[in-house]
Amino acid sequence: PAPPTMTNRSSLSAILLFLFFSASSAQHNVRTERISGSAGDVLEDNPVGKLKVYVYELPSKYNKKLLQKDPRCLTHMFAAEIFMHRFLLSSPVRTLNPDEADWFYSPIYPTCDLTPTGLPLPFKSPRMMRSAIQLISSNWPYWNKTEGADHFFVVPHDFGACFHYQEEKAIERGILPLLKRATLVQTFGQRNHVCLDQGSITIPPFAPPQKMQAHLIPPDVPRSIFVYFRGLFYDVNNDPEGGYYARGARAAVWENFKNNPLFDISTDHPTTYYEDMQRSIFCLCPLGWAPWSPRLVEAVVFGCIPVIIADDIVLPFADAIPWEEIGVFVAEKDVPELDTILTSIPTEVILRKQRLLANPSMKQAMLFPQPAQPGDAFHQILNGLARKLPHDGSVYLKAGEKVLNWTAGPVGDLKPW
Repeated sequence: PAPPTMTNRSSLSAILLFLFFSASSAQHNVRTERISGSAGDVLEDNPVGKLKVYVYELPSKYNKKLLQKDPRCLTHMFAAEIFMHRFLLSSPVRTLNPDEADWFYSPIYPTCDLTPTGLPLPFKSPRMMRSAIQLISSNWPYWNKTEGADHFFVVPHDFGACFHYQEEKAIERGILPLLKRATLVQTFGQRNHVCLDQGSITIPPFAPPQKMQAHLIPPDVPRSIFVYFRGLFYDVNNDPEGGYYARGARAAVWENFKNNPLFDISTDHPTTYYEDMQRSIFCLCPLGWAPWSPRLVEAVVFGCIPVIIADDIVLPFADAIPWEEIGVFVAEKDVPELDTILTSIPTEVILRKQRLLANPSMKQAMLFPQPAQPGDAFHQILNGLARKLPHDGSVYLKAGEKVLNWTAGPVGDLKPW
C-alpha cells in the first residue's frame, strides 16, 4: 500500500498524542482495577484443601535424564511440563497416599527433545507416553480402574497430544488413543479441533518470569508506540510458497502496515523487546503454526493490550481471565482493517483495559515463577482440576472392562521406547 498522506499522518499524530497523554495521566491516577464478580473471584481462588494429587515416581529416563541431556528445555515455551513436576513435588496438594488421591500425575517431559536450533521434535512423544502408561498400569492399580479418567498429563506441544508441529499432520494423527480419557493440560487451544479434548485445561506458554522482571521500566513512562510486533511474517523454511503459515494473517499484517507510522513492526528481535512492549499501547498476538504464542503472556505481564488475531482460539484459563475485557479480538479476514479497528476504540475503553491489565493477579496467573506464588499459573491449573471434581461415577470401570484401544494409531507409535 502507498504510505499515508501528510493529512492522514497529522490526524493520526493527533490521535496518538491524545492517547499517550491520556494513558500517561491515567497511569499516575488510577493504576489498577479489579475484575468484579465471578471472574475476579475465580482468579484469586486457592486450590489448597480442594484436591489431592498423587505424583507417580517414574524412572528418570522419562524426565530428569532428558533435561540433563538438554538444559535448554528449561527456557523454551513448553517448559511448563518441567516446572509443574517440580511444583507438585513440594505442593501442599500432593498426597503420598494414592488411595486418597483425586488426581494422578505422571511426570513426563515429552517436549524435551530439541533440534540443534532449539525447536522441540514431538515425534518420539507417543512412544514415550505409551511406555510410561504401560509402566503405571502394570505397577499401580489406579490407571486400570478408570483407564486414565482421573489422571492428568502436561502436553504443551503446538497441537497438544496430537504430537506433531504441523496442523495437517497433527489432525491426521489425532489425540494419542491412550490419552483419550485423561485430562490434558496443554498450551494448545482451538475450538472444535480434533487435537483439543473438551475437558482439557488450556494454559499459557512458558515465558521466563525472572527475565521479564529484569526488564521492567518505571510505570509512569508513557506508552509512545501505538502498535508493536516483533516476529516472523513468513516462515520460509517450513512454508516456502507462503500463505499456509499463520493462515496468511501475519503476511497480511506486513503487506498492509509495513509503511504505516502507527505500526512498529519488524522481524528484528531487539534487546529492548520487553521495554518496547511496556512503551506500547497495543501488542499484536497473531497465530503462527498454532493459534497462540508467548507474546500473549508478555503482553499481559507488560500491560500492553493484546490484539488477538487467531480465529477459534481457546485462551488460557478462560474461566478466570476476562480476555474479552482486557484484549482486542480481530478476525483473521479483518487484518487489512487493523488500523481503522484500533484507532476507532474509544480512549476510555483503552484506559479501562490498561487498568485491568495493571492488576497484579492478572499478571501472576500467566506466569510459572520459581518458587511458586499464590494465584500463579500452577495454582490456576490446580483450580481447573479442582473445578472438575467430584469425578462422575461413570469414570470408574467395571472389573475387566476396557474402553481404550492400545493398538490404535500409527504403526510407528507402537515401537518400544
